[in-house]
Amino acid sequence: MKVAVIGTGNMGSGFARAFAASGVDVVIGHRDPAKAASLAADIGPNVEGGGIAGAVKLADIVLLALPYQAVGQVLAETGDLTGKVLIDISNPITADYKELLLGHTTSAAEEIQKLASGAHVVKAFNTIFAGLISPEARAAKTLQVFVAGDDEGATAQVRELAEKLSFEAVNAGPLSNSRFLEPIGEMNIHFGFFLGMGPTVAPSWVRV
Repeated sequence: MKVAVIGTGNMGSGFARAFAASGVDVVIGHRDPAKAASLAADIGPNVEGGGIAGAVKLADIVLLALPYQAVGQVLAETGDLTGKVLIDISNPITADYKELLLGHTTSAAEEIQKLASGAHVVKAFNTIFAGLISPEARAAKTLQVFVAGDDEGATAQVRELAEKLSFEAVNAGPLSNSRFLEPIGEMNIHFGFFLGMGPTVAPSWVRV
């Protein structure tokens, strides 16, 4: 299984480093191939980096470490996505981080699925801050990752990836449940940045 991480920001670099450290075969893609190559070289000799289309072509699973507003343009550059598993980690938020751009009747993940009709879009990791991606950052805690999608094989692969990073992968149902997961992600942003808890919090579902 090869995973393409698209994006080199805090989330992209966090996932690329964590996957590589966990033994996952990783390739990094960016619109500026030099940025991807630089991050790959910094992580280690077994990680590749280059352009977006090349990274996607090499991978079975593509993690979109991008703001929701950037996804559409990036997908237009990826080439054929038929059969690919796309992981959407985004929360469709406003520039001030205080509101959702859409919700209730659709979600970022569902809109991405419309743009990539031949792919299997899976919602995951949208409630995890960048600083908590590495297992070492949460050594004393088991955090949950909610995984929603319409293809059973695709969601199983994403749950397996989450477990490789020592998360508890929770089956969150069909992709349409992203309409509920994205507001949870936005609430977590409020807890972290507007309600004083800091970017080391994450939601979990507990059976009592």
